[in-house]
Amino acid sequence: MMSETKRRNSHWQLIAKILLWVFLNTSFIYFGQFYKEHNFTDRASDALNLFLSLSILFSIGRYILILLYNKRHERRIVRGNFVLGVNRLTAILNTTVGVVSVMITLGIDPRDFVTSLTIVAMAIAVIFREYITNMISGLLIMFSDQLSVGDRVKIGDHNGRIVDITLTSLIIQDEEDDMVMVPNNLIFVTPIVNLSAHRSALVSIKFEIPLDLAEDIDLLQKRIQENLVNHPNLIDENPTELKVLAITKDAVKCKLDIRAISSSNSLHRQLENEILKAVLKFKADQN
Repeated sequence: MMSETKRRNSHWQLIAKILLWVFLNTSFIYFGQFYKEHNFTDRASDALNLFLSLSILFSIGRYILILLYNKRHERRIVRGNFVLGVNRLTAILNTTVGVVSVMITLGIDPRDFVTSLTIVAMAIAVIFREYITNMISGLLIMFSDQLSVGDRVKIGDHNGRIVDITLTSLIIQDEEDDMVMVPNNLIFVTPIVNLSAHRSALVSIKFEIPLDLAEDIDLLQKRIQENLVNHPNLIDENPTELKVLAITKDAVKCKLDIRAISSSNSLHRQLENEILKAVLKFKADQN
């Protein structure tokens, strides 16, 4: 619903730009003398015309690229962020043209500005080095299919779902619903576990049972399956078998993998709570 609203707004924005561009170029024909007599207005109108012309071209190019991409992949599922990357790149181009337009309005020659900028380019590169590397890393992530919005990932000590990918960071919603911002350049130097590389939302629940209940582990598995059969929030009708991870001197470490209908953190916690409550009830019944 949100993506549909954004798409509709982008269409209206393009239409508004085209109408303003037509109005502005029409004014050049009928009010050419007025512009010649007012230098600032002349520069501002030229700058606005440059911005609108290039912005319209960027929007059309963006639309064509996304259309071709969707057409090419219409028969298979893709996990990439191509659309997100194109949108971010278009925003960068529009911002760059906007800065150039402001320079023209103020009477600054962009070519002289770029020439002067090269003198302090090294200093700027050092000052904004982290931001530049983050931005490049963000674009690389957006145009790859390794990570995608909605994936459940583990990055270092952070475990959660990716809710957004910006030019500076990955926004992750952790298990406590806190928003964690991970700089993009850390993605390429930190080990990452993508828990949603497959299409289904895997939920892994780990727990321990006392060693004296180890003989009843098959009964525990049956009890859990009875609680989860025909569960409305599960994809699999029959959960996978209960796995024994390790046996210590006091307990048996177990693991159960189930597939939920979505990657929602709250849904995963709800399913985990239901299973853990069933385990606690089983322990109480056996004692």
